[in-house]
Amino acid sequence: MTADASIENTPAPHAPMFKRLFKAIGPGVVTGAADDDPSGIATYSIAGARLGTHLLWTALITWPLMASVQMMCARIGMVTGLGLAEALERKFPRRLVLGASLILLAANTINIGSNLAGMGDSLEVLTGISSEFFILPMGFGIMWATIVLRFSQIENVLKWLASILLVYVVTAFLIPIDWSEVLVATVVPSFPKSADAWEALVAILGTTISPYLFFWQTGVELEDAKIVNRIEDPQQRLISRVGIMDRVVDVGLGTFFSNLVMYFIILTTAMTLHRAGITDIQSSKDAAITLRPLAGDLASTLYAVGILGVGFLAIPTLAGSAAYAVAETFRWDEGLDQKFRNAPRFYSVIAVSIAIGMMLGLLDVNPMRALFWTAVMNGILAPFLLIGILAIATDKTIMQGQPSSPLSVFVVSLTTLLMFAAAIGMFVF
Repeated sequence: MTADASIENTPAPHAPMFKRLFKAIGPGVVTGAADDDPSGIATYSIAGARLGTHLLWTALITWPLMASVQMMCARIGMVTGLGLAEALERKFPRRLVLGASLILLAANTINIGSNLAGMGDSLEVLTGISSEFFILPMGFGIMWATIVLRFSQIENVLKWLASILLVYVVTAFLIPIDWSEVLVATVVPSFPKSADAWEALVAILGTTISPYLFFWQTGVELEDAKIVNRIEDPQQRLISRVGIMDRVVDVGLGTFFSNLVMYFIILTTAMTLHRAGITDIQSSKDAAITLRPLAGDLASTLYAVGILGVGFLAIPTLAGSAAYAVAETFRWDEGLDQKFRNAPRFYSVIAVSIAIGMMLGLLDVNPMRALFWTAVMNGILAPFLLIGILAIATDKTIMQGQPSSPLSVFVVSLTTLLMFAAAIGMFVF
């Protein structure tokens, strides 16, 4: 955006509400759904199995926190026309940003491997065929689609894949539930009293407010701007108030959906696994199989199908967010709407990340534990990145005179403090 660009005061077009709502759905909904990746499903399942309904209340807290963080990232991309890594370089030394980008790449690659292993386990539950036979075909298929398809095609596929997460809402209604007990656990916080509880809380925060989503949200805003405005340089566009409000709706719906799914996964595993005394889940396959005698074949199948479907959504997001961060730091040509020949290094990062993930997925590593500890690591790293995001969002120069609102800054600052407190609490206890 040019230095004299500003948000236009254009009125909302008079269009049917449903049509306007559907048109507004985009990067925010995809990002929110990607948050419930196999890592998130593993984390929420472990929390429910270990602690029962004690952490159900976190879903009410994490929704506004996650929404505020993702909207701040979206606004940075929309207003500045910069990716998050490039924007961070306006405030911090390049070496520091490069270090953060490489850490993100390493963490996301491990996560991709664990997700592929979890998806393979789910297919083993569904087909009875060993999970190892599925990892390479799935990995190469996702790699091919991410590189060959253009952003608009990828976004449309991811939107539809997001709907598969509804299976976790359905699953909860297939089991007997004492809703009065659930209501109390939902509205009355039960604060952690043990190391396991603190670990679970940090993991929930880390997988809900996750670093890779910060980079992905900002990056896809630039992709979306190029499509909507039919321009090559997203910095040359004007941002209308209608555009900002559309993204508020988009991010709000996406983050609500994400936290709704989180709530029902914790609820389902609490009311089945925890209630049956099964508190140590070793893999997603174990969770799905264990659900079968407790909640029936349909619940077990839906659990496995959910992990499989959301893995196809999350892996392009994981690989793409890391590629955005690395490419922006090195000033490479980037973008999922680019052809391979126009951004070879950007797509090479995606390919290498998925390829290493496939190798990790074939190793004899417990995917459930790897995913859980990745979430814990994200819970520790995220608050440091949030400090950087706040520094950008409040800088009137970088934000072209359109900084984030005081309310948004307050909520994201509170999120940062809470994530620091949770991480410290885990180590103290």
